[in-house]
Amino acid sequence: MPGRDSQSESFATAVTEVTERVSVLVREEIELAKAEVTQKVSGLARGAAAVAAGAVFGVFALVFGLGTLAWGVNSLLSSLWIGFAIVFVLLAVLAAGAFLFAFRKLKVGAPAPTMALEEAKKIRETVTAKSPGTS
Repeated sequence: MPGRDSQSESFATAVTEVTERVSVLVREEIELAKAEVTQKVSGLARGAAAVAAGAVFGVFALVFGLGTLAWGVNSLLSSLWIGFAIVFVLLAVLAAGAFLFAFRKLKVGAPAPTMALEEAKKIRETVTAKSPGTS
């Protein structure tokens, strides 16, 4: 039966083509996920570097500003220890507030490739959906 052999060969060819296309699609989705995560991580790294640079300048400014404040309170109250104690308490309150703020902001977690995951879900839905001609 020559018709049956050619039908088997065309079916095998179709299966091979579908397999190759799915393989290419999966590889492309993996590449998309890698690119997305790389982009997010590099953005986080740039942000962290900017925070570090700002922190260095901020520390120097803070040291000079707090020294000025402590000596100013000393001039008003005529007590060096009270001036520095007031500045210390102010710093402790600000540090606690900053740590609470940072803790809340850093609870975000690791970056996830959301676009790639959404694309994969759409592909899975498309592949598993029944075609209109089948029952």
